[in-house]
Amino acid sequence: MTDPNAIQASELDQLPDRDPEETAEWQASLDAVAKAAGPHRAAYLMRRTLERAEGNGIALPKLLETDYVNTIPTSAEPGLPGDPEMEARITAWNRWNAAAMVTRGSKYGVGGHIATFASAAWLYETGFNHFFKGKEADGSGDQLYIQGHASPGIYARAFLDGRIDETQLDNFRRESGGNGLPSYPHPRRLPWLWEFPTVSMGLGPLSAIYQARFNRYLTARGIKDVSQSHVWAFLGDGEMDEPESTAALALASREGLDNLTFVINCNLQRLDGPVRANFKIVQELEAQFRGAGWNVVKSLWGSAWDELFQLDTTGALVRRLREVPDAQVQTYQTRDAAYIRQDFFGKDPALVEMAKLLSDDKILECFHLSRGGHEARKVYAAYKAAVEFKGAPTVILAQTVKGHTLGEGFASKNANHQMKKLSVDEFKTMRDLLELPIKDSDFVDGVVPYGHPGADSPEVRYLQERRAALGGPAPARRVHPVAPLPAPAEKAFASFDKGSGSQNVATTMAFVRLIKDLVRDKETGKRWVPIVPDEARTFGMESLFPSLGIYSPKGQTYEPVDRDQLMYYKEAQNGQILNEGITEAGSMADFIAASTSYATHGEAMIPFYIFYSMFGWQRTADQMWQLGDQLGRGFLVGATAGRTTLTGEGLQHADGHSPVIAATNPAALTYDPAFAYEVATIVRDGIRRMYGEAAPGEDPNVFYYLTVYNEPLPQPAKPSGLGIDEGIVKGLYRFNTAESAGLSPAANAPRIQLLGSGTAIHWVLKAQQMLAEEWGVAADVWSATSWTELRRDALEADAGLLRGEERVPYVRQALHGAEGPVLAVSDYMRQVPDQIAQWVEQDWSSLGADGFGLSDTREGARRHFGVDAESVVVAALAQLARRGEVKATAVKEAREKYGL
Repeated sequence: MTDPNAIQASELDQLPDRDPEETAEWQASLDAVAKAAGPHRAAYLMRRTLERAEGNGIALPKLLETDYVNTIPTSAEPGLPGDPEMEARITAWNRWNAAAMVTRGSKYGVGGHIATFASAAWLYETGFNHFFKGKEADGSGDQLYIQGHASPGIYARAFLDGRIDETQLDNFRRESGGNGLPSYPHPRRLPWLWEFPTVSMGLGPLSAIYQARFNRYLTARGIKDVSQSHVWAFLGDGEMDEPESTAALALASREGLDNLTFVINCNLQRLDGPVRANFKIVQELEAQFRGAGWNVVKSLWGSAWDELFQLDTTGALVRRLREVPDAQVQTYQTRDAAYIRQDFFGKDPALVEMAKLLSDDKILECFHLSRGGHEARKVYAAYKAAVEFKGAPTVILAQTVKGHTLGEGFASKNANHQMKKLSVDEFKTMRDLLELPIKDSDFVDGVVPYGHPGADSPEVRYLQERRAALGGPAPARRVHPVAPLPAPAEKAFASFDKGSGSQNVATTMAFVRLIKDLVRDKETGKRWVPIVPDEARTFGMESLFPSLGIYSPKGQTYEPVDRDQLMYYKEAQNGQILNEGITEAGSMADFIAASTSYATHGEAMIPFYIFYSMFGWQRTADQMWQLGDQLGRGFLVGATAGRTTLTGEGLQHADGHSPVIAATNPAALTYDPAFAYEVATIVRDGIRRMYGEAAPGEDPNVFYYLTVYNEPLPQPAKPSGLGIDEGIVKGLYRFNTAESAGLSPAANAPRIQLLGSGTAIHWVLKAQQMLAEEWGVAADVWSATSWTELRRDALEADAGLLRGEERVPYVRQALHGAEGPVLAVSDYMRQVPDQIAQWVEQDWSSLGADGFGLSDTREGARRHFGVDAESVVVAALAQLARRGEVKATAVKEAREKYGL
């Protein structure tokens, strides 16, 4: 068996030792220290030496974990500016009102969270008083990602500031009657206050990183200088278990995003209990972030601990703090001094002696109350260090007590996340602790009162003066009164109307060609933000590389291997393309930042994110919902769409359901265009609606989802006639009739209406010809560009009927009088076209690709799912046979003829 020591020595021998004698002296010194002073002293010296080396820029592997103490010692803390006593009174009012609003709402059973803000109050208040820049500050102000469960505290501060009133506080989580407050940061529900939805765990940190990155992108491209904006993300230590929370840490450090700070509230508790019961979450997070290249600032202990650390001459206290698991720290929070003396101090003789010098009150002050995240001076020092650090993002690990100031019934209890109210007696205890001027008589009929010192009180004046100095209220969302973007030149869209002649063009390529023209538009071209997750060549976008450039903060520090080629790989500091690598989640976070720039920065950007349709909604539907909540605008493009068009790829690549998922998102306008001119028409209308002049009643805060295909086929010219563009946008128009297709049906021929979407239109057109030539059936073909928009229009018409409004759904208007039954066909599950079945007055049936995908040719896959042209013919004959319009034997005859 190989000796592990021999392996270690062998590895060291790979580095030539120019002075073995000096090396031996260093090693002997370490051995001597360990022998004379013990291994703890030797470890201490090694850690301090490594820290000194790192501070001097000596290239060594990073020290991933430091002692379980504050990064900034008390002696190095800057003085706290402003009026600390005034800020303490403001914080007390906010604590009270946050708890009061949730407790008062509990009688309605609507829930709410008290303990989170109680632990994080000083993390927010210190920022609001001294750091968070408002919209009137340089650039666009700061971007604040507020932890969702802390929303009551933010509402309480807005109440103190006069931005909301008591009625709104009483309508917390009760919005249906108007004048209410949403449960969490929801911009769509309260768009003047909230900018960023954060409650879907893990999406806040991911979005914050890409927002900071997009800020750099805007500045580098000369769109707007937002270099003074700082992104703050407030997170929970339990939330960091979500994979999205840490998915982009390396990106943030790689690109040196020192305009970004994570503040992680380490109250050591998640929803059901300790975050790391048998371990230490702070140390784990420190190693994770330092390993990813972040600057880490730990603010763990309050000033009451200073005396203990001064008494720790042997390092025993620091060692004990490192070894005690988090769950035991929580236990200390709830136990008396005698227990702490025995369990914490009793483990080491040096600590036993230290404890003899401490009173019970001192021990309880330290272990029950004194945490770095509960003292404004400690938090201020950490924030100041973060904003002054250059070259990397910063994470602040602030230790707190969940339920702080809420009383012994709350603090550090495993169940406190689910505890929604305080009793009157608990409120009175809290009042006394916070020294608030609220009388017993203010509790009328057992209802806790809201507290407010008065609109002209010193507290309110101070709060408003501080916010004015920092650029206005925060958080705040503002849609700047900017002029609509001018419409791109019509030539870019009209070029698709004539079709492609005999040239085969897939709709994916048609979309890319359209974008190539639009990014060259003099007025709006620079506002396009192409986003792709490392599949640009798959979608034929490589020609954009040299013309637009791929954004990189370092530019191109190498000579690309394909430099001598026309479409070489070009990176640039002002590059327009965001090529994110293999990360759909990161690409969506990019899209969200760009799609909401009109509000965040007052600069309308037009993002399009193109991706394998199978890997869009299925993987990142939660972020698409976040996008809708944040009122984002732009184009999502599901390429290589459909269950049968991606030859040979198989089950995991075959998308038969993305329109189903997209249909569940109220902000998504889902289109399945069949032809290039339809793609152009939809994009043109989307630009008008989202960035130009929206029609009355149209909501511009939507985004478009287009499915495009990789099946090269001749693209027809746009049919002439009135209402074609309207039909494309609304979701349905008649592409041709049997007569206009030149099929010359008999005067009394049975007739059927064939509806097809996306690539299925080509099977339908072939079936139209077969029905006429082989079975004497006349078929009219309709292009269904959006089953979902047809359904939504019909639902709105139904809702109008209940209000006494008479309106016929568009789909019924379009098909009114069309002869024969309807057969709908798509390359998706049947429930996609079946969305509109109940509003179609004709007999209805549908074909679709239900079930799992499989690897095969297009023809083989379509035959397997029963959606090829032959299957469409048989299904059409079966419908007509049921109506007695063709012989029943025709169906069996067709099945046998086509080998079905």
